[in-house]
Amino acid sequence: MLGKIVSDEMHLSHEGRIAADCWLNIPRHFPGVELDPWVVMPTHVHGIILVGGRGEAFAIRSVNGESSLQANASPLRMVQARGTKHGSLGAIIQNFKSASSRLINRSRGVSGKSIWQRNYYERVIRDDDDLARIRTYVAENPVRWELDEENPLRGSARQAEGSHGRG
Repeated sequence: MLGKIVSDEMHLSHEGRIAADCWLNIPRHFPGVELDPWVVMPTHVHGIILVGGRGEAFAIRSVNGESSLQANASPLRMVQARGTKHGSLGAIIQNFKSASSRLINRSRGVSGKSIWQRNYYERVIRDDDDLARIRTYVAENPVRWELDEENPLRGSARQAEGSHGRG
């Protein structure tokens, strides 16, 4: 829904541009928050959010649709965003999902349709080495799309490969 990968580059759909705009507006709604590298993928968003006041950085993966992710789908762990505290990471992600869902649904002429899965994956970034590794992971995500577990064509591409040269 959010776009497609062509020649290892992400090409955003209309809905993907809405999600990107909402992501870029996060610091406007949450003072002290900065965005580090991020990317909208065909089925999900990866990004690093720097929470300035507490000196914390989080890697985020938020997935659209109803599919559930396996724990090893990314270096991020799954968390529930319930009972969120104002200004918390959970509040930031809830705001992003809510705003982008409303705008995407409005542009499609529907109301209340689920755009994102209920949860998200996060990882606290502990040091500069961790930050550098996750920055690379985020930046290189489009190049790895063919192998991504969220790629709906991943299995069919494998099956087609597996049928060649076997008798």
